[in-house]
Amino acid sequence: MTTTAPPVRVPARPTTTAPVRRARRLGPGRPVRFGSAVGPLLLLAVWSAGSATGLIDPRILSAPWTVVTTTIDLVNDGRLPANLAVSAQRAFLGLAIGIAVGTVLALASGLSRLGEALIDGPIQIKRAIPSLALLPLLILWFGIGETMKVVTITLGVLVPVYIHTHNGLRTIDSRYVELAQTVGLSRWAFLRKVVLPGAFPGFLLGLRFAVVGAWLALVVVEQINATSGIGYMMELARTYGQTDIIVVGLVVYGILGLASDGAVRLVQRKALTWRRTLAD
Repeated sequence: MTTTAPPVRVPARPTTTAPVRRARRLGPGRPVRFGSAVGPLLLLAVWSAGSATGLIDPRILSAPWTVVTTTIDLVNDGRLPANLAVSAQRAFLGLAIGIAVGTVLALASGLSRLGEALIDGPIQIKRAIPSLALLPLLILWFGIGETMKVVTITLGVLVPVYIHTHNGLRTIDSRYVELAQTVGLSRWAFLRKVVLPGAFPGFLLGLRFAVVGAWLALVVVEQINATSGIGYMMELARTYGQTDIIVVGLVVYGILGLASDGAVRLVQRKALTWRRTLAD
């Protein structure tokens, strides 16, 4: 009679649960609500604190509440609305002409090697020359009237529009071009379905620089023999030592530039919903 030995029980190993590592989020993180207003509000808080404690001399920089009071006075007597209307007209006219000219030049240069040889060099030369350096020559050519001011703004606008639109054209994937040739697209269809959508992100980026450049050029031209506009109002205030009016003009320029850039960024987000970036 054979007996079988009882099975040997092997003690089970204690099960250990590996710690779960949370994936670390890369990138800038979630968008901050009203994030574009945080920086200006912080600057305003520092300015108010410095003025209230006396660290900022009102003769050097007027207090925010003084600027608000001066703004109300300028609006009530009509000086600020009248000068703002003149400045806006100059800026928008120069902006419209600069966008049109810069886009046409970018298309001619980006779609043709001959066009690039003829156009790109002069544009790069203008890019290296500040608009302020061209003012003496522009005054000799066009005088000190509105034409000189609009031309100066136009030159400040067309360069960023040209640069970024041209770059957008040159960075279109060559596979799309080959596909367009394979399916037999006409030149107009190629421009409409491949070229313009491919260059549009670059155009919008150039437009962001252009709208700010328009206001920067406006600041310069309105302080040279002008008889109206925000810059003229600031130059007149400098003559009489009215710091509060100068600050009002600076705040107006800053708000206009910030609002213009915000409008272009909004268009950028709406028009480029198909492209996911870190800004989303």
